[in-house]
This record gives sequence, structure tokens and C-alpha cells, in this order.
Amino acid sequence: MDKPLIVGVDGSDPSLRALDWAVDAAVAHGVPLRVVHASRWEWYEGHEPSFGINRPSVQLLSDHIAASAVERALRRTSAVKVTSEVLSEDPALALVRLSPEAGAIVVGSRGRGELAELLLGSVSLSVAAHSASPVIVVRGREENPPGGTRTVALGIDDPETSAPAVEFAFHEAQTLNASLTAFHAWRCPAREVPDFPTMVHDEHQRRAAAQVDEAVREATAAHPEISVRHEIVEGHPRAVLLGASRTADLLVVGARRRKGHVGMQLGPVNHAVLHHAECPVAVVPHA
Repeated sequence: MDKPLIVGVDGSDPSLRALDWAVDAAVAHGVPLRVVHASRWEWYEGHEPSFGINRPSVQLLSDHIAASAVERALRRTSAVKVTSEVLSEDPALALVRLSPEAGAIVVGSRGRGELAELLLGSVSLSVAAHSASPVIVVRGREENPPGGTRTVALGIDDPETSAPAVEFAFHEAQTLNASLTAFHAWRCPAREVPDFPTMVHDEHQRRAAAQVDEAVREATAAHPEISVRHEIVEGHPRAVLLGASRTADLLVVGARRRKGHVGMQLGPVNHAVLHHAECPVAVVPHA
């Protein structure tokens, strides 16, 4: 990662957690940090339309949120260059527009307002579905357990499209001095049929193992210093990856994007991990 990290802040506690995470990541990668606060002054998330709000006062609030975020970042470290931007536009659209300039976009797991528990879809999901760079949604545990071994979990789906996620995961493992576990889940509906042949089960297992080997072969050879394990599991990908998130410091998945009636959307596995993972999640666009 040689481009700056961009972190979106809105003054909420989840965005401040994302800011802290982004500061530490910028230090680890030796890159600048850009703090971005974007808002449409006509509307505040979780409130009534703000037609009567005085625009200069809203601008002052936005400036204060950005300045406070920079101050917080500089209190955390002096080892990284921190800049800020205040933008009068939709937060998701602003972050997507800036994404080609970023090594990654970092956002919190929830937004502001009375519906905060449901607002992952409002900004974080929209950015993850459209960003040109990886998007890291900071969620899960407040802090890493002291003295623990750092781990990166990598979800492998299709080896033909997984290269960007693999590259990102190995780079993060190298930066964090962490081990890496590549997960791949497979399912065979016929498994539920009585007297399901063991040889068919074994063939599915072998095929899945071969897919993972193919997906990580080059990266493993290029990073011999990283301890790499393969976990080939019969089961649903959502359950496997959510289980992996319980002990990982970062979960990396590819962005399975698909066109829907409301535009580009993420697949159900992406949705599941972004809503329920117990560690930060990096969603990496397919090439």
C-alpha cells in the first residue's frame, strides 16, 4: 500500500474507532492519512429534513468534526502526516469518488442517527459496493488482546477472481507481522442423501483444496516469511468466515458485486460478514 489511507468520519463513536484504526494502519504502512468529513447540509441522517438549518452553522460543525478528528489522530501518533477535507456532498458518493486516490478507504461500522444499528447499508455498504480501492469496515472487538498472536483471515471463493484479495491479505499479514489462514467453504447438496458415497465427499474436498492451493501459490512463494495455513471446510461460507472473524485481527474477502434493480450490490456473503463479523473486514474489489 503506497497511496494514502482515507478515513471517513462523522463524529460518531464508530467513526472514531475507524479513525484510530486508520491511524495505526497508516503508521504501519508508512503512508499519509486523509481525514474526510462529507455531509449534505440539507439532510442529517436519522432526522427530519433540515430546511430551517442555518448553513454557516452547519459548516462550522463540519469543520469542527474534521478538526477534532485530526487532533485525535495527532494525539495518537506524530509519526504520520494527517490532512483533512470537508466536503458538501453525500458521504458515500464522496468516498467512492476519492477511492481511486486511496490505498484503502476506512469507515466505521455504523452511522449517526436513531437508526444507527441499521445504517451499515447507508454508507459502508454503498462504499464497499462501488469503491475502486479496498474498503475496510472497522467493527468487532474494541482492542486486540494483549500479547496475542496477530492473524489475518482470507476468504477464497473463485481462484480466477481472488488475486486482488489474496495480494491484499498477504501484504497486510506482512505489514502486521501476522500469520495468515486461507479459508474456503464448499457445499454438496447431495450430501444430505442417505448413503452418500464417501468417495464423492473426498473428491469435493480434494477439488476445494486444489482451488485454494492455486489461489495462494504465487503469494505464498513470494512471502516465505509468512506462516500460511489452509482451512478447507464443508459448510456455508457465511458461517465459516464469521467463525474465522472471532479470532482474526482482519478478515479479507473479495467484493462479489452484482447488478441489481437499485444499482451495484454486494453478494450475501459480503453482507453477512460486514454486518456480523467480530473483527475489521476488508472488502477488496475484483480486478
